[in-house]
Amino acid sequence: MAPPQKRRRRGGGSLTGRLIFISAVWILLLLGAGGYALDRVLTSALTRNFDAQIGYVMTALIGSAEIDPQGGAYLNRTLADQRFLEPNSGAYFQITAIRNRGEKARPELDLPSQSLWDRRLKVQGGHNDYGVHSYDSTEFGTSEKLRIMERDVRLPGSKVRWRFQVAQSREELDAQISVIERTMIYSFVVLGLGLVVLAALQAFYGLWPLRRVRRAIAAIRSGRASRIEDAFPREIEPLTEELNDLLAHNETQAEEARRHAGNLAHALKTPLTVITNAATADAPDLADTVCREATTMRRQVDHHLARARAIGRRSSAQARSPVWPSLESVERAVSRLYENATVDLAGDKDAWVRVERQDLDEMVGNLIENAAKYGGGRVFVTVHNTPECVEIEVEDDGRGIPESERASIFDRGARLDTGKPGTGLGLAIVRDVAHIYGGSVTLEESEDLGGLLARLKLPLCA
Repeated sequence: MAPPQKRRRRGGGSLTGRLIFISAVWILLLLGAGGYALDRVLTSALTRNFDAQIGYVMTALIGSAEIDPQGGAYLNRTLADQRFLEPNSGAYFQITAIRNRGEKARPELDLPSQSLWDRRLKVQGGHNDYGVHSYDSTEFGTSEKLRIMERDVRLPGSKVRWRFQVAQSREELDAQISVIERTMIYSFVVLGLGLVVLAALQAFYGLWPLRRVRRAIAAIRSGRASRIEDAFPREIEPLTEELNDLLAHNETQAEEARRHAGNLAHALKTPLTVITNAATADAPDLADTVCREATTMRRQVDHHLARARAIGRRSSAQARSPVWPSLESVERAVSRLYENATVDLAGDKDAWVRVERQDLDEMVGNLIENAAKYGGGRVFVTVHNTPECVEIEVEDDGRGIPESERASIFDRGARLDTGKPGTGLGLAIVRDVAHIYGGSVTLEESEDLGGLLARLKLPLCA
């Protein structure tokens, strides 16, 4: 038969891949947002500087403008920038008379720069530009984008409003912006790749101890080691400690299982030998011998099965049970079984213990049933919730047990009253199961009822 193949669960993905992906996305978002904001800031700064240069020309143009005797505009001094004299140079100005509504326009009064040649800047009426107004325009075609600044001024000696316009090609401005954008893109791409590589290195280096843990576990599985002995970072140490504790716990359980199997085999060996000898010798009391030894074997099997079930269920980290529902369930069962007994419950109804419900029912059931069976008819059960544990006190009004015999009553097969039915395993099972869960059971004298008080302590469930 071929050995079963190891199945690897799919869909979980790689932790390293997740870290790198999250880092890459976050870096991309940050660099994208930062690059966009930086591009806007630098573009705005270059545009403001470009507008400031046009503004200087506008101020010089307004300071040089005068009105001639015919009412037209002229400049009393030539602007220093020679581009205004060269046709299609990319630097233009125009002074235009803005007529009132209904008046006929007189283009001969306007003053365009020589660089405009046979073209004119568009003048949009219907609004006043007494403040400086800047905008982009493609009125000369998309091949020559313009940045235009205009302002309306009342010149001395003139009854009309004059619009001063200074235009300059955006070629130089767009070239500067393009250089900055390319530089930023290259720089941010290199920076982003560098940060992603750094994140990948961090992920691989940071998760490297987990790979060491995996190799250590593989060594344990193959038998080369029994514990994880290597030193790990502080964040990994709790994991390795828990793994070592789990290994120790499993070894303890395996040892307990072997011990219980050996004890059970040893306990059954003597009754089986007695039965075999009686059958071989054809003894006249063979039937009685078989029944007696079978009862002994049943007691042993029941005892060890109860311990084995408790040990198996103890390994569950989710073991937790409410005490009060378990007591109520046992109280109903005992009241039907022993009609002359009265079971009263009192104490904390919200107590929880770190015990499986089935084991809790078995422990309190044995204690309450013994109190009802061997007591005088009254059973009082009290639950105390202390900071360390939960105490369950079971009292009866029976004869009690002398202090010198209280320890031996926990032995397997020990009976309080041999005249009543039973196997003598109840208290032994309670003691063993309580010890498995880290609890205890003790026998004392009841001060209120005068009989026996069984005090069961179980670990508190936080």
